[in-house]
Amino acid sequence: MITEPVSDEGLWFRVETSSAASAVRRAAERLGQQLHLGDRRTADLAIVAAELTSNLVKHAQDGVLLLRPTRRDGEAGVELIAVDSGPGMADLTVSSRDGHSTTGTLGIGLGAIARQASRYDGYSQTGRGTVLAVQVWPSAAPPADWAAGITRPLTGEARSGDTFAARLADGRPQVLVCDGLGHGPLAAAAADAASTAFRAAPAGSPKAVVEHLHRSLTHTRGAALAVAELEPSAGRLRYAGLGNIAAAVVEDGRRRGLVSLPGIAGHQRPVVREYEYPFGEDALLVMHSDGVADRWQLTDYPGLADRSPLLAAATILRDYGVRRDDAGVLVARAPA
Repeated sequence: MITEPVSDEGLWFRVETSSAASAVRRAAERLGQQLHLGDRRTADLAIVAAELTSNLVKHAQDGVLLLRPTRRDGEAGVELIAVDSGPGMADLTVSSRDGHSTTGTLGIGLGAIARQASRYDGYSQTGRGTVLAVQVWPSAAPPADWAAGITRPLTGEARSGDTFAARLADGRPQVLVCDGLGHGPLAAAAADAASTAFRAAPAGSPKAVVEHLHRSLTHTRGAALAVAELEPSAGRLRYAGLGNIAAAVVEDGRRRGLVSLPGIAGHQRPVVREYEYPFGEDALLVMHSDGVADRWQLTDYPGLADRSPLLAAATILRDYGVRRDDAGVLVARAPA
């Protein structure tokens, strides 16, 4: 059971047995209480957690679930992301209807999730598995995020040294991906310092923000990091990166890689340069640490580019994240 507040990074659970499913449900209830979700919405959250984990136990292969807080405008909710490499579903919409079952049960699991959730979304591909993302808020859900990310620690570590953040700087959408040097608590501390400094940084260009982060990380072991600013109205994206952060713009099925320079933020005197790339209204930005293999292609996932950034990030992490390192992915599109 959770006895300490859950960080925004969240907790990962491997869900293969009913006992693991029970642990997720108890943890979700505890987190709902910590976030003052209220008795009724905490009970709804328990139903969502039970149904998600039941599906993983019954149908999934390598099923895992991430439980984490989600915050917007001073309010907090709970987010659950269930990921598996199971048989998948040919039509997730049909599978979410009450009465649809592949195991002879009543077939109300996904329908119950959709009814109790404030926001429910999913992506499934036959033979490759399913990603389901659910949010439970105390009141109406806020607008969908224009940028979303997901991180996973190295196997055996409690926290990841990878992190991500998004902000509007004088109305300009900016994102950060950071990989603290090494792994474990010191890497996580460097990542935390970077995300805190990013959110508080003056509203400058990506180059100026990276330079600010470099100065802010001198007390840490350092990090690889990159900052991007989306300007779809001008048809461009501006980008500055140091170290092994991979990034690409995906548009019209084509992928264009972005340039990060060698260096470690917080150490040495790195050269910081800003680059500009085409970025249209329908483009996606994908950024990730070197804990994710850079072989992914969104064209391998029909329709995924049109879904929420979180579904794309979680799918890439599932299929290309490596277990011998922290891993993190962020996906962003032009804010509505």
